[in-house]
Amino acid sequence: MQNIVVFGASGQLGQCLKKVAALKGITSIFFPPESEANILDAGLLNKVFEQYKPTYAINCAAYTAVDKAEDDIDLARKINKTGAENLAIQCQAHGAALVQVSTDFVFKGDKPYPLVEDDIAEPISIYGLTKLEGEQDVAAILPAHYIIRTSWLYSEFANNFVKTMLKLGAERDELKIISDQVGTPTYAVDLAGAILDIIASGEGNYGIYHYSNEGVTSWYDFAKGIFDISNTQVKTYPIRTSEYPTRATRPAFSVMDKSKIKKTFGISIPYWRDSLMVCIKALESEQ
Repeated sequence: MQNIVVFGASGQLGQCLKKVAALKGITSIFFPPESEANILDAGLLNKVFEQYKPTYAINCAAYTAVDKAEDDIDLARKINKTGAENLAIQCQAHGAALVQVSTDFVFKGDKPYPLVEDDIAEPISIYGLTKLEGEQDVAAILPAHYIIRTSWLYSEFANNFVKTMLKLGAERDELKIISDQVGTPTYAVDLAGAILDIIASGEGNYGIYHYSNEGVTSWYDFAKGIFDISNTQVKTYPIRTSEYPTRATRPAFSVMDKSKIKKTFGISIPYWRDSLMVCIKALESEQ
């Protein structure tokens, strides 16, 4: 039996993994609460590994408050770098492989072409930098690792862009949305399925992989899609990044090339708008 333990189980991706595992009938996957599996507590982590004896650990725990991280550098680094390092050490000691979830924010975002895994990582924010440091620590400590970079994550769980837009669209008559940052939304349920498929393959093929939904869009067009699919009546206006300054700098173009993960594991990736329709339908069914 291959046991899987998910760290950061209460977060968006953790909840999606729980949903997909149930749909797939996977029973050997465990979701300990942070109080029992804090990635900053080496003693607790050792107990988790001894209790569940995982073949795979999935690290969904992360500091993801991009703007806040610019002023909260120490905590962002502890969670995104040291936490990942702690997990890698435990995996190495207990003979487990680690799935480390990372981000498109490791890239500068100034190249107008889809990014491949060995493109140079040049983060332009503390969040991106600390996530890259986590990647580097995992790779240095643990040969048996999958680093999966993703982007613009959303789902019916936790707080995310889709739920925020639906809320604001219902409250306001008009919204201004940034149109000059381009990337690809990722339905976290799709990402969860891909992670579990990689584990189920048993192929090894460790390394860095990119995963997002298919297609390319801007935040403005993403929002338009949300409002169109949900039949939300709100006027939307495209604006430049310069008109909406934030504490952290975002990549202007962070579309990722998914050829490697598709070819290596035979994974089929849905188009972003098709997955958005699935998510909005799930949200509407909860109302």
